[in-house]
Amino acid sequence: MVNSSGGDQPKSPVKWAGGKGQLLSQFEPLFPKQRFNLYIEPFVGGGAVFFHLLPAAAIIIDNNWELINFYITVKDQLPALLADLEKHVNEKEYYYHMRALDPDKMDPVCRASRFLYLNKTGYNGLWRVNKKGKHNVPFGRYKNPKILDRENLPLVSRVLQHCQIIPGDFSQALGFAREGAFVYLDPPYHPLSPTANFTSYTADSFGVEDQQRLAQVFKKLDQKGCRVMLSNSDTPFTRRLYTGYDLQVVYARRAINCRGGKRGPVPELVIRNYL
Repeated sequence: MVNSSGGDQPKSPVKWAGGKGQLLSQFEPLFPKQRFNLYIEPFVGGGAVFFHLLPAAAIIIDNNWELINFYITVKDQLPALLADLEKHVNEKEYYYHMRALDPDKMDPVCRASRFLYLNKTGYNGLWRVNKKGKHNVPFGRYKNPKILDRENLPLVSRVLQHCQIIPGDFSQALGFAREGAFVYLDPPYHPLSPTANFTSYTADSFGVEDQQRLAQVFKKLDQKGCRVMLSNSDTPFTRRLYTGYDLQVVYARRAINCRGGKRGPVPELVIRNYL
């Protein structure tokens, strides 16, 4: 099922809102028991599940180009990236200087380096953009953030050698899906309340119509013979979308909230087309 490549286990190289690292122990019994010949993750984000499973063949997809460019650079130009990361300093004035730069005018290595720097030093590790697509997270005031991780990034690069990295919409998974593949879907969650939606990883929000379109993609993947697992919020809307599939509840710590008292365990749904 997985590629036991030996050596140290890589971990997600980025901080990511909604990252699944804390849920892996609850996910472990929910992953497919049978072998799978391909792993597909259409909302890869921080890739906690991907780096946990270490699949021998994988396709990761995300519509955040900054993130995708970072993964491609780690895969193909790691020495240049490591060299560029050495220039960064954890200072407020420098942070806002880097944040103000236009990534579209940077080469892929400098762009990936800027992305990782902002990710490691911005408030709460958020990657959030406004409607114009501009990163707008304030300085995080961390004492000693690990901007340059010489131990983990080479491990990440090695795993990505077995991986196809694709920018774009989650529906692209349908073009690669085949019988025996395992697809894990971790979309922006349907909000628990009208004021609880954090979906600004990119300039486009992820609304009700996107959730409905995702449910249709889930069903098509099921019809193609894939084993499909999806995470989402535990709401009546989500449960209606996936009527007839296996629904399991896991509990996650609420990570993004300005009020510490609101960071307790919250139920999340795991939807599967297999047992």
